[in-house]
This record gives sequence, C-alpha cells and structure tokens, in this order.
Amino acid sequence: MVVEDQFYLARDVQRALAEAGAAIAGPYPGLDDAVEALMARAPDCAILDVNLGEGASFELADRLCSEGVPFLFFTGYDAEVIPPRFADVPRLQKPVDQTRLIDAAELLCGTKSLGST
Repeated sequence: MVVEDQFYLARDVQRALAEAGAAIAGPYPGLDDAVEALMARAPDCAILDVNLGEGASFELADRLCSEGVPFLFFTGYDAEVIPPRFADVPRLQKPVDQTRLIDAAELLCGTKSLGST
C-alpha cells in the first residue's frame, strides 16, 4: 500500500516498486481513501507519508498498527515530528533514491521478491 498525496512522487514510488515486482495498492492521496482500502483488504505492508495535505497525521499509522500491518514512514519531516509510540517504525527521508526505497520495502515486507506489497 502506498499512501502519498503528491501525485508525481506517488507515481514514482508506485512505478519503482512495481518494476521491482511489487503488487501495489494505491497510491492513495488521502486518509479517507487509504482507510477505506485498509478496511476492505489489509495490505502486506505500507509506505505512508506523514503529511497528507493537512499537516502531520498519525491516524492511519495507528490503524495500521492495530491491524498488524508493517509500515514505514516516507516523509520530509524530521524524526522529531514522529511520536514516541512510533520510535521503532522505519523512516525514509524524502527525497530518496529508488534503490534505497526498494531495499526498505523488501525489508519491511520480509521478501526479496516484493511480490505482494
């Protein structure tokens, strides 16, 4: 699952992961769409922007935790913005190169094939 509100960045993330073999849900530009998708079918893992257009929000991160879905933060924010309850959640600082993104997604999903992100 990719949750990112910046269209071009979301498209680039989706494209990079798909080329690496991932099956992508999304990208979802906002909280409502992402929550609806999560409730319909939980993904194997998620890449989540902290700011979906209205400032930092951690509602989706809390929902992913409650559903047992591993995720990472993909954000331009510094680590200090992330609440302590998410201290163990991986964070990629934007911008990030495709190799690092793919490596992080493979680690997150526990696979080298990225077959079901």
